Amino acid sequence: MAIVEVREQWLAQSTESANDKARSIIDPHHHFFQDATEFPHYNLEQLWADIGEHGVRGTVYLQCWEGYRRDGPEDMKCVGETEWVESIAARARQQPGRPQIRAMMGEAELRNPRARAVLEAHCAASPLFRGIRQIAAWDESSDVLFVMHGVTHPNLYAEPEFRAGFKVLSEMGLRFDAWHYHPQTPHLTALARDFPDTLIVLDHLGTPCGIGQYEGHEDAVYARWAKDLTELASCPNVYIKLGGMTMPWNGFHFDRLPAPPTSDQLVEKWARYFHHAIDVFGPARAMFESNFPVDKCGTTYAVLWNAFKKLAARYTEAEQDLMFRGAAAKFYGIE
Repeated sequence: MAIVEVREQWLAQSTESANDKARSIIDPHHHFFQDATEFPHYNLEQLWADIGEHGVRGTVYLQCWEGYRRDGPEDMKCVGETEWVESIAARARQQPGRPQIRAMMGEAELRNPRARAVLEAHCAASPLFRGIRQIAAWDESSDVLFVMHGVTHPNLYAEPEFRAGFKVLSEMGLRFDAWHYHPQTPHLTALARDFPDTLIVLDHLGTPCGIGQYEGHEDAVYARWAKDLTELASCPNVYIKLGGMTMPWNGFHFDRLPAPPTSDQLVEKWARYFHHAIDVFGPARAMFESNFPVDKCGTTYAVLWNAFKKLAARYTEAEQDLMFRGAAAKFYGIE
């Protein structure tokens, strides 16, 4: 059953083209889907078509359980995703004038006693490999919860087995992408404080929820989200991704509009979230992300990045360059 639906005819009603085309961008969060039933199929050529005239110079692929090995040890099957993305990146390199995949985050079960061997296999599979995302998203409400592999309670980050694997990740100098719902942010703060030398980035602004038990309580959600995000930002090893806000979990329901939202409409709905995150993390630890094709359920790539550029307009040119390129380049080790 599809969690996210992309309606191309509905999106085609948008008439916005890219603004500020000379702006150099690293898109630090996108996916490819070939076998998933929850999300729309999406390949390299579709990504390039969506990027269009926005000045994306490089991208970062994020794990989504695709391309797994079909045989061999069960815990090593996830290495197939790194191998698969490396093959896509190699194909992209044959067209050097197009946006290139400059880094990738894979997946591994850190609670596995063989986590080091799995991570070493990822590293051997591609020079683009930078670390993993092991999703921790959990909510008591079935209206909110997107079923994750082996996540049965709100604090995966505190499990002793997870922490043992995270220590291995840290010792190897690898990075960690975190995704969870907004009530879980204090758990990530505790993890970040216990591993101050490990680089962590929080995906999708920490996913302030607006469906299920949270629907109709946006101000209360915002207050809790903002408080906990401020505390997380006190950890200098943590960055944040600015995006992911058209996903169903946020409850803005842009997909229910007769026509796709304009960039001005997105700015109106999102401004306080983005500005708070930027203000507490600072532009050097904040990066705009597309989260395509998942966020394509509610907007086009052109409109999304136009909204980001409008949200960034209040900051200096140097600060804008950090948020559109520099923070992602530093976090993911992109030259």
